[in-house]
Amino acid sequence: MRIGELAARAGTTTRTLRYYESRGLLPARRTGNGYRTYDEDDVRLLEQIRTLQDFGFDLEETRPFVECLRSGHPEGDSCPASLAVYRRKLTELDALIGELNAVREQVGAQLVRAEAALEGGPEPRCELTG
Repeated sequence: MRIGELAARAGTTTRTLRYYESRGLLPARRTGNGYRTYDEDDVRLLEQIRTLQDFGFDLEETRPFVECLRSGHPEGDSCPASLAVYRRKLTELDALIGELNAVREQVGAQLVRAEAALEGGPEPRCELTG
């Protein structure tokens, strides 16, 4: 298939596909007349990239999965380099969850403080209603 058909099937643009090609993520096979040509393996490769990006992986983090697919592993994540990226991403996510939990605790404490200050005090005046 040609680049336009691949882009349509993958739900992306030809510009994105050319960018992936320039980064070495998408093979650059050409016909005798210079047209780019792709197959079903390339559709699968793009699905893998898109799924990983939907999960928050940056484009460079998808490289080990692409290479794993190209080496014949049907899922693209059963190679040591792919597993290492999964582990790093989980560590990153755990850190973000910890940060969010700390912020949540702070917001909760502020809410408790604000509610306590409101109890027994004068009725707050809303500046918008006069």
